[in-house]
Amino acid sequence: MSSDKHNESKISTMEDNKENSPDGLGLEILLVIKESQQQHGLRHGDYQRYRGYCSRRMRRLRKTLGFKLGNRHKFTGKKITQEMISDNRYLLLVLMEAERAWSYAMQLKQEANTEPRKRFHLLSRLRKAAKHGERLEKLCDSPRVDAKTKLEAQAYTSYLTGMVQFEMQEWKAAMEAFNKCKTIYEKLASAFTEDLAVLYHQRVEEISPNIRYCAYNIGDQNAINDLMQMRLAAGGGGGMMAEKLEALITQTRAKQAASMSEVEWRGRSVPVKIDKARIFLLGLADNEAAIAQAANEETKESLYETLLAECRETIQAVREELKAEAKQRERGPDADSGKVSNLQFLHSYLTYIKLWTVVKRNESMAHVLQAQLKEPQTDENKRGPRPQDLIRLYDIILQSLAELAALQGLEEDHTFQKEVALKMLVYKAYRCFYIAQSYVLVKKWSEALVLYERVLKYAHEVQSKAKSLNNSLKDLPDVQELIAEVNAEKYSLQAAAILDTGDAPEAPSQQQIKDNTPLSERLETFRLDPALVGKQPNLVEFPPDFQPIPCKPLFFDLALNHVAFPPLDDKVEQKGKGGLTGYIKGIFGFGS
Repeated sequence: MSSDKHNESKISTMEDNKENSPDGLGLEILLVIKESQQQHGLRHGDYQRYRGYCSRRMRRLRKTLGFKLGNRHKFTGKKITQEMISDNRYLLLVLMEAERAWSYAMQLKQEANTEPRKRFHLLSRLRKAAKHGERLEKLCDSPRVDAKTKLEAQAYTSYLTGMVQFEMQEWKAAMEAFNKCKTIYEKLASAFTEDLAVLYHQRVEEISPNIRYCAYNIGDQNAINDLMQMRLAAGGGGGMMAEKLEALITQTRAKQAASMSEVEWRGRSVPVKIDKARIFLLGLADNEAAIAQAANEETKESLYETLLAECRETIQAVREELKAEAKQRERGPDADSGKVSNLQFLHSYLTYIKLWTVVKRNESMAHVLQAQLKEPQTDENKRGPRPQDLIRLYDIILQSLAELAALQGLEEDHTFQKEVALKMLVYKAYRCFYIAQSYVLVKKWSEALVLYERVLKYAHEVQSKAKSLNNSLKDLPDVQELIAEVNAEKYSLQAAAILDTGDAPEAPSQQQIKDNTPLSERLETFRLDPALVGKQPNLVEFPPDFQPIPCKPLFFDLALNHVAFPPLDDKVEQKGKGGLTGYIKGIFGFGS
């Protein structure tokens, strides 16, 4: 929260201290909007935070300008007129009102995916934002405002109006508003400095998909190609237009899929009666072409994920049909029960597409990690890629290939089984290579050498089997390159092992130097120890360790058993000699 206040005060100072142009009052509307949005939530798509910022900004502006709307007990409505405009902060106040309504509408747009009733509130807030934009445009018509601010206000109002018409699906009116906005920003970009020109061009790029989308809905069939290129450039998702673009592309494919009746794979024609499967198979070639043309790895990864998600949904739809077909078979016997049905073969084909896409995606990720692994590490604090990361990727690839070999309906297809087995050999060789690399890092030379030999065995086996299956290797990594790399690594490994062996006798001395044994316990061993002449020499162990000592002995009176006491017979006899006479004397007291 403190950082938000600091950013708000920074923007406030920048706007309040901005000098007006000599032609009149000025406000760089698009620059103010973009800086406020980037610093207050929209960098992460948090429209609620940005709406809160707009409210606080409006409250501070009203307080600074003395333009209060009543007091705590009563609301008094006021409108800003052209006569009142003596400061550009009045224009900024109206701009913040429009931005607050727009950000609330965008927040509702995010929530409307799960709560459709919020769409009505969304439209009302967008209309409110457009209304505030019109007020800003009228205020800028004042002779006190410079020409640049007037043009920016017109473009901003056209943008908000186009957003309202776009959400109401009034395509023609929306397209006219967006075109007006685009024209103004293009003219401004050509007339001002480089920094502002970049900002204006960014706004033009933002509204271009909206214009193409409106054109398509009006009837321009060529616009769909432009939209697909825009989706490819955007990385397959994100932004306000992403959902609409996906829906439009799906709708277009659905129209084209009406004429699609069957698909051929592995020499067998399979009828496709499920609409979702038709749409997916029709767009498969386009998706693969988009992945091949992807400009960077992030875009490629996003397109792979989109393709896999569509494939999973299609497979689920086919599975539901398979369940229904199984119930029908239970009711009546099927003559061709031993043969794989068309629906089951279609399921196997879609599963093949999914698994092979997983293989290609992980291979693409492995190429990126391999390139990073060969680059020298510049930042020591940053963790770079390790061979273990590649081992995990190749494990997933081998698991997917094992599932491919077990697809139903392809058990008797020996050519397919040989192709899968050959691919598994290639990826086993690469997996084994990076396991060896991980052993090299921990200096286990013998284990690494054995694994390198295993890599060469796999690679030579691939080369011998590939003569009859040349077409199967065109999509696979080159094993000849792997063989050359393994041979080079073997020589490096042997050299490292020899150097490590030569350094072995010096290891004890190095360990002795780092030994923390005090001097008093190693007086018989001579060693140069710089620590002894330092401020804290390690001479004796202090405090000393506890030493065991014998415990205090226990004493037992053993002599008592061997002591001879004097006889007391004489005394016992004297007491006995009194007899009856003594007893009588004792009674009557004569003896005392």
